[in-house]
Amino acid sequence: MVGIIGKKIGMTQVFNEEGIVTAVTVVEVTPMVVAQIKTEKTDGYNAIQVASGDVKDKHVNKPMKGHFNKAGISFKKLLKEFRVENPAEFKVGQTITADIFTDGQKIDVIGTSKGKGTTGPIRRYNQSRGPETHGSKYHRGGGSIGAASYPARVFKGMPMAGRMGNEQVTVLNLEVVKVDTERNLLLIKGAVPGPKNGRITIRKAIKAVK
Repeated sequence: MVGIIGKKIGMTQVFNEEGIVTAVTVVEVTPMVVAQIKTEKTDGYNAIQVASGDVKDKHVNKPMKGHFNKAGISFKKLLKEFRVENPAEFKVGQTITADIFTDGQKIDVIGTSKGKGTTGPIRRYNQSRGPETHGSKYHRGGGSIGAASYPARVFKGMPMAGRMGNEQVTVLNLEVVKVDTERNLLLIKGAVPGPKNGRITIRKAIKAVK
């Protein structure tokens, strides 16, 4: 299943021929280059390794320089693998662009959500707060987290305060509104995870509703 690496630019809106407005996320998808082909015989599984994003030579270490030189491609910033059923369909140095998608196609978007830092259980898990009046003195606390003398410990997985966000998030069955191959842009209906300029991975939907 081949996908593409993109960079979230921001959100805008587009109008169709009937004048209906649709909120879309603009994603820049620079062409990727196949850097390595992996097969069950050599690596135990079928996949292609792709490289994306130009980078200065001084920012590439010697092992990676050797890897790119062996493939005969220029130095790139990102490397990612995509599982494929038939790796023989690809060759090292091949370019993959946004034209692998079409208008109206269903896709999955994988990204890293915005980090919110350390938050309390009310914001993190949408818990209810205590009463404001009558001297309750309990407003935004986490509530009881443990039992009595038995088992005398706090169970794992309790909804408590902690880090919120900065996690891998996959949004399924989004729709490609428009593919702009000239400017290497994808317009995706709705929101995708991550901040502006964040890296995301776009693949063909694996649970598309037909």
